[in-house]
Amino acid sequence: MDLRQEAEVVERILKGEQELFAEMVRAHQSLVFTTCMGFTHSREDAEDLTQEVFISAYQQLGRFKGDSKISTWLYRIAVNASLNHMRNSKRRSIFQRIEGLFVKDKAEVQPPVMPLGDNPEQLLISAQESEAVQQTIDSLPESQRVAFTLSRYDELPQSEIAAIMSISEGAVEQLLQRAKANLRKKLVAFYKK
Repeated sequence: MDLRQEAEVVERILKGEQELFAEMVRAHQSLVFTTCMGFTHSREDAEDLTQEVFISAYQQLGRFKGDSKISTWLYRIAVNASLNHMRNSKRRSIFQRIEGLFVKDKAEVQPPVMPLGDNPEQLLISAQESEAVQQTIDSLPESQRVAFTLSRYDELPQSEIAAIMSISEGAVEQLLQRAKANLRKKLVAFYKK
């Protein structure tokens, strides 16, 4: 579907053809979920954010200008929703840690549950490595994190990432190079520990 056809579909939705919006959700649901998952690393959070993205898209449909593909527009909404979620999660996490300092009854604090498996040590190492990679990605500057996530998790071409981020393809290439260099440096430091 070209830009003109997509703009026509949006017009029809705005005029009351709600089934077309349901089709749009079905067509783009997995890409929005994958994007949110790439930022949150949590299936539950990604599912919630996916719903929020489509609610937001429906509410903002009248603002869709038709100068980009619907998928690009939805990616932008998904990226913004994911970044806002991460910022809010960090704030909640800080407050929860502070609150945890003041817990009087030790019985309230539950020890982490280890998954059962053949090799508990290997499971622990694997979980720590996965957590380190996620934290390293999350620690990248925002623009690098967005470009890397869209490239790595959504496997988008640089031209699409450029459209989503409203920057040039050259700028995307630079962000990806910097992100990879930063990740390499931080992960090398982690593995040296």
